[in-house]
Amino acid sequence: MNAATEFAISLLIIVGALFVLLGSIGLARLPDFLMRLHGPTKATTLGVGAMLLASAAFFSTADDSDISLHELAPLFFLFITAPVTAHLLAKAAMHRRSKSRPADSQGQNMP
Repeated sequence: MNAATEFAISLLIIVGALFVLLGSIGLARLPDFLMRLHGPTKATTLGVGAMLLASAAFFSTADDSDISLHELAPLFFLFITAPVTAHLLAKAAMHRRSKSRPADSQGQNMP
């Protein structure tokens, strides 16, 4: 493995770890459920994706082996399921929020 490959893998790991840290801090610190939803779904998904790409690059270049495709399956499922899960959670939260507010005489929710 040459120095450029090691640098790229290290950079992917560091960037991925920073995104995961940022998403975790956002999950803990943001005030509202809908705001907190962005931390794990956006930043953490990118962070885990970067780390999985680093893992695929490492195992593809280690010991002159073939291309490692084992990391692509979790990466694919992560990028497919995270937005769908976030959408369903946000939709459920909006539905619960609209049910808890009283309606005025015209059928609209009052603030």
